[in-house]
Amino acid sequence: MNPFADISELSDKLRKKEISSVELTKFFLQRVKKHNPALNAYLTVTEEQALADAAKADEILASDQNPSPLTGIPYSIKDLFCTKDVRTTASSKILDNYVPPFDATAVENIKRAGAVMLGKTNLDEFAHGSSTETSAYGPSKNPWDVTRIPGGSSGGSASAVAAGISPFSLGTETGGSIRQPASLTGLSGWKPTYGRVSRYGVIAMTSSNDSPGALARSVADLAIIAEVMSGHDPKDSTTGQHEVPEYFANLRTDLKGVRIGVPKEYFVDGMEPDVTARIREAIEVLKQRGAEIVEVSLPLTKYGSLVYAIVTPAEVSSNLARFDGIRYGHQTKDAKDLAEIYAKSRGEGFGDEAKRRIMTGTYVLSAGYSDAYYHKAQKVRRLLVNEFAQVFESVDALVCASTPNVASKIGFAKDNPLHGYIADQLNIPASMAGLPALSVPCGFGAPADDITKQLPVGLQIIGPQWGEQTVFNIGHAYQQATDWHKQYPKEFEE
Repeated sequence: MNPFADISELSDKLRKKEISSVELTKFFLQRVKKHNPALNAYLTVTEEQALADAAKADEILASDQNPSPLTGIPYSIKDLFCTKDVRTTASSKILDNYVPPFDATAVENIKRAGAVMLGKTNLDEFAHGSSTETSAYGPSKNPWDVTRIPGGSSGGSASAVAAGISPFSLGTETGGSIRQPASLTGLSGWKPTYGRVSRYGVIAMTSSNDSPGALARSVADLAIIAEVMSGHDPKDSTTGQHEVPEYFANLRTDLKGVRIGVPKEYFVDGMEPDVTARIREAIEVLKQRGAEIVEVSLPLTKYGSLVYAIVTPAEVSSNLARFDGIRYGHQTKDAKDLAEIYAKSRGEGFGDEAKRRIMTGTYVLSAGYSDAYYHKAQKVRRLLVNEFAQVFESVDALVCASTPNVASKIGFAKDNPLHGYIADQLNIPASMAGLPALSVPCGFGAPADDITKQLPVGLQIIGPQWGEQTVFNIGHAYQQATDWHKQYPKEFEE
């Protein structure tokens, strides 16, 4: 069995009865037991439930003439999604023993399709970070070099899929938390249009940005997953009413007639030379597939990270106010009164980065400074949205690097609090504008700290709102012409 097979290949084997879902699930559970100690990708493994769900999937496969492509396929879930009767921590001590009584809508949709949950994956605490180093349970490791970060905040999901211990994984994005780890681990990652996938049951970070998505081996896999995850949800008023297309069936292999813009501002200062070279090469491949390539300008891009650094903590400070140690979550054992329960429970339960964002957010929302910071940031955000809309009047999509650098050493991000904003500077503008985007592997490059290493580089594809099909088509056409998405870390082959 190939642990790096894509969903279509695994689904085909299940339908042809070459393997059962129970056998497939046992295979991946064994790999989790073998490799997770070195990776810290999973926080919780749901072996008993997985085998029971796999048995049900086998019954469906035996009786249903047209099962979902996800029926019987094992997968993992970022530990930010609520999962019924399964511990959900957000990688925070304040939720260490929290067990939700319900599933997030996205999880519900995937379960309904018959997929088999293997467990919950590590992340930066409450998704605050770009390396998993803010997790209360320690960082996840990059399978291409276990001394390096897998990115974040969906780093555990990326580590699991890249190492072949999960065929795909559900993740979330607020400012690069799917695209950045996908880029650093050589995976395909999808961030949907804001409102394309329900946020119900996803522990909130920045409610105006949060977008559940997925990481997988190929764009074709992502198209399959997107069809299942997407759609209107009456439990989330921000979800759109747009009909969900048949993304997978509509995938194209050529790009004739597609006009792609290359924003000149996205070749940022400090971008590693190999990253620049791989992106230029990828653009040439898109041209060979029939796309028309034009240079465009997005001058407000440079303000994206600054806006994010104000808006995100503001919403974080509000969203994390609910964790007070009263109804659920960590409660201090040493308090004299209610006020002390609040203060000590939060002080003991939250990590440094969560505290930093709560304090920053409280400051920028305060009466004396909200006009100077928060309201101005929202005005610039609107200008960013308008700038993207104007550019999309002349092009169908944009391409650029997913990250300016390949994976850094574990410890670097933790010692540099601004690392996340720098690492995500090419992702944040599209997130602030609520646009759909992909990261697809486009080669390898050397990190600045070790020119003998070769680590994955990602190409980012950004589309207009509700333009998932366009970005999937471009990513799929690129992957039909290259095999970067078929590469995997040989250390995890067995």
